[in-house]
Amino acid sequence: MQWIEIDRRALVHNLGQFRKLIGYGTKLMAVVKANAYGHGIREVSRIVFVAGADWLGVKSVEEGISLREDGIEAPILVLGAVLRADLEKALRHDLRLTVYSRESVEELDRLTRKFRKKAYIHLKVETGTQRQGIRAEDLTRFVRRIGKSPGLILEGLSSHFANIEDTTSTAYPEFQLKNFAAAIGNLGRAGIEIPIKHMSCTASSILFPATYFNMIRVGIGLYGLWPSKETFLSCRLQKRELLELQPVLSWRTRIAQLKQVPKGSFIGYGCTYRTTRPTRLAVIPIGYYDGYSRNLSNAAYVLIRGRRAAVRGRVAMDFITADVTDIPGVRLEDGVTLIGKDGREIITAEHLASLAGTISYEILARLNPETPRIVV
Repeated sequence: MQWIEIDRRALVHNLGQFRKLIGYGTKLMAVVKANAYGHGIREVSRIVFVAGADWLGVKSVEEGISLREDGIEAPILVLGAVLRADLEKALRHDLRLTVYSRESVEELDRLTRKFRKKAYIHLKVETGTQRQGIRAEDLTRFVRRIGKSPGLILEGLSSHFANIEDTTSTAYPEFQLKNFAAAIGNLGRAGIEIPIKHMSCTASSILFPATYFNMIRVGIGLYGLWPSKETFLSCRLQKRELLELQPVLSWRTRIAQLKQVPKGSFIGYGCTYRTTRPTRLAVIPIGYYDGYSRNLSNAAYVLIRGRRAAVRGRVAMDFITADVTDIPGVRLEDGVTLIGKDGREIITAEHLASLAGTISYEILARLNPETPRIVV
């Protein structure tokens, strides 16, 4: 009774915007981790690979395997953590791995010898995020250990920015970029050249061409959203050409019940809303299980027949209620838009995020993966 629409044309358009930005001399990784930011990893990956993405970035071995089972042959890099027990599965499905622990290197060495296969790995170097990563002072020694294993191919070196989306200041991103460049320089002086170097996310791809190196990783921008207001403002302040990003996802359902309630009626759990007039309510079969944040209780609206209908009462596990008193002609099973356009009205993930006190990434990534994704 609910579905998510994926706009193929918008997705291809957004990919083209970043390709135009970086040119064809730099590889482009489409980041499809976390179920393609809620958009549907298989649906999105099929489209962007055909449209010209060079690589795909996934969260886990399981996501990578799902793409291999779908017949996708692109280079796939697992960006997230991988348990040593899962390294064999990654190797069997030709997944590239982000590595930052000696224990993973030792296990991969053993597996490549056992199965006589090559393992392509990307080391992640710590530059200032203090999350995944090898300390810069340990990097050369780490690389030399890898060189002792004939089955391990050191294909890439990566890092990640900490606050490039959260500020208009370039000070900390420049500090991290300097650290990454220093790590590359130290390896070069030791006679070690790594083929693919990548640090750039959506925000840095828009703002800092110096971060491109051999490959950029495009996540949120691929789906038609700016990483933050600060990124947009920085782009304007730097007088860069604004990318024309188009939202890819719409989320829709249908009215499950219509009911008339008298003035003074309490609506939903906790009796947090009380009607001030005779009210017509639409019961909508969507709740926090489906990814509609409980923080949107009594705060958001949905679109019905091209008009706004305020959410009344608390968001429950699998239902919300909307006031349709002022919308003429509403009928049972009429369409409801939770994200997307209906007539002249639109609800964006950014708007819901502002109401829920979070970011658009979370609004999208929390959409229930069981909800059907339909490419339109």
